[in-house]
Amino acid sequence: MLDQIDPKRLHATVEALAKWNTRNTNTPELTQAAEWIASEYRKIPGMQVEIWHYTIPKGRRVPEEKQVVEVIAKLQGEDDRLVMVGGHMDSINLSADIFSGRAPGANDDASGTALALELARVMSTKKWKHSLMFIAFSGEEQGLNGSQALAKRAKDENWQIEAFLNNDMVSNTTNDLGKKDDSHVRVFSEESDKHQSRELARFIEWVCRGKVKSPDGKTPFEIKLVLRKDRFGRGGDHSPFNDQGFNAVRFVEVEEAYTRQHTPNDLPEFSDPKYHACIAKMNLLAMSALAQAGTQPSDVLIKRDQSHHTTISWHKTDGVKYMVYWRDTASAVWQGSKEVGEADHAVIENVNKDDHMFAVGAMGGIPVPAK
Repeated sequence: MLDQIDPKRLHATVEALAKWNTRNTNTPELTQAAEWIASEYRKIPGMQVEIWHYTIPKGRRVPEEKQVVEVIAKLQGEDDRLVMVGGHMDSINLSADIFSGRAPGANDDASGTALALELARVMSTKKWKHSLMFIAFSGEEQGLNGSQALAKRAKDENWQIEAFLNNDMVSNTTNDLGKKDDSHVRVFSEESDKHQSRELARFIEWVCRGKVKSPDGKTPFEIKLVLRKDRFGRGGDHSPFNDQGFNAVRFVEVEEAYTRQHTPNDLPEFSDPKYHACIAKMNLLAMSALAQAGTQPSDVLIKRDQSHHTTISWHKTDGVKYMVYWRDTASAVWQGSKEVGEADHAVIENVNKDDHMFAVGAMGGIPVPAK
């Protein structure tokens, strides 16, 4: 399916969204953009599309309380467990009037919005075990209002969210100093006892490793795990989902051009469609695995014996196949794995528990750390 990701189609969506003078959440243009995005989702067979209304309160960058919209599109799977992807459709110009200032928001974040739409087009061609949801948030530039509202709705309605992949600024490759990186994407994740976002990030890096080439067609395209919730002092639409206890991570380019962010210069001409497509492929790999995953194991335990080998046991679900993972305690990424079928235990030979961390996951699912 990776070859179905189309850089030209991604860029065309960015260009279409950037044509609005602004997509500021306070403006009529935001609603117009939402209606256009919804119309694009409705062209996809089997897609259930909702233009959802919520109230944004008066406050930072919001002159008056008002009702605004965001777009929710869903492909129903065999069950109601959800794998989600999205970006924010709103834009902002911090140096001009919020209603009239030019704010094309090509990279921030027409790029993430376009990526979610592209994945919907590609993934709609198959049937999936779990349901897929594609989001175009609003209110991000006013303090993550749209994602806060939707995360609360998800909690109140007991949505079974397996993972949410937030894509915010995923088409730029150069920074203000002229440095370029088109062979990596950063994935930020939070460590918490309330959710498994850090393990989700580790799994995404593992399942994508070695599967995608950079725009030059030779260099591997790689994920750089950043072991913090988001960039320093800033936030993204994954964070409200973390706060509600859901697994959520953020994809973002490695090199940021700060002088173009939140200005009239955030234009499509500065986006790299091939780089954009590489990140879309990483999202596709992760979502495709997660959308087919079986039930997670429980009570994953390491046998407390003195041995050069490591024995692990867990409670299994009939019919589910499992994978054991391990990594050195100083490594942020998984370094080895072993498929063990429908077993409820495994012995990892010549890998000792003193120097390594272990986990067990259903095939395609987020691994559960062993204790």
